[in-house]
Amino acid sequence: MAHTQLEHELAELLVDALNLEETTPESIAPEAPLFGDGLGLDSIDALELALAISRKYGFQLRADDTRNQEIFANLRALAAHIEANRADP
Repeated sequence: MAHTQLEHELAELLVDALNLEETTPESIAPEAPLFGDGLGLDSIDALELALAISRKYGFQLRADDTRNQEIFANLRALAAHIEANRADP
């Protein structure tokens, strides 16, 4: 499944921010899980990714948000959350 422009931009941010040397943005499927059996990210990766998103898109992802599991479920869900919450570019 093809990436939207934001999904591709976010995949690039993910690869760069987390130094995923063996992963390309194109190889991250929009609906593949980011954690566990998917991309294999962990809680430290989530914190680093949240910080990178905050810097790039101008809003904070909070650690105590009860929706974090669904927000970080996959690239598509994360992109949708960013689209709905980011500051004007």
